[in-house]
Amino acid sequence: MAQFFSIHSNNPHLRLIRQAANIVRAGGIIVYPTDSCYALGCQIGDKDAMTRIRNIRQVDDKHHFTLVCRDLAEISYYAKINNRQYRLLKASTPGSYTFILQASREVPRRLQHPKRNTIGLRIPEHPVVQALLEELDEPLLSSTLILPGDELPLNDAEEIRQRLEHQVELIMDAGSCGIEMTSVIDLTDDVPEIIREGKGSLAPFGMMNG
Repeated sequence: MAQFFSIHSNNPHLRLIRQAANIVRAGGIIVYPTDSCYALGCQIGDKDAMTRIRNIRQVDDKHHFTLVCRDLAEISYYAKINNRQYRLLKASTPGSYTFILQASREVPRRLQHPKRNTIGLRIPEHPVVQALLEELDEPLLSSTLILPGDELPLNDAEEIRQRLEHQVELIMDAGSCGIEMTSVIDLTDDVPEIIREGKGSLAPFGMMNG
């Protein structure tokens, strides 16, 4: 049975954040809020938890997870970044974006795109996840909370509880955080490529949202 934390979205209680971090370190899966929508998260090196998230979402081993990072320094550790990419990242983070970048040697092979050796990374602008990442001192391995048969991410904590309380260890209820997913930007080539237009503005990349 999942634990259920009602947590203030702007001023999260540190005791609850510490408990959440301990659940992640112990191999648990958490549901947590971001600046785009709720997500499933687990410890970066935990193969079993990653498999469980795949099973919850009913996706295969080709499904790509995202590394949710606290800052640019952390992204720079897990991805190879040149000056051009760094400037774009600096202009658009934190925010509702997922960036595709070349993975560094620090990223486990199973998390990389099998042919391109890329990884998705993001720095969300949400006090709860920022506090959690600070406490964890490493990224969260993450996947958007869309359940099989649903077209949109879950946004109501009570519904999340009803549907997932036997499949995750913790649900962090910080109120509504929306159902619009991140904009996904591929920065691996010279010109940024928009893979998915979402919540994040495309203006920093010289484009307009449709």
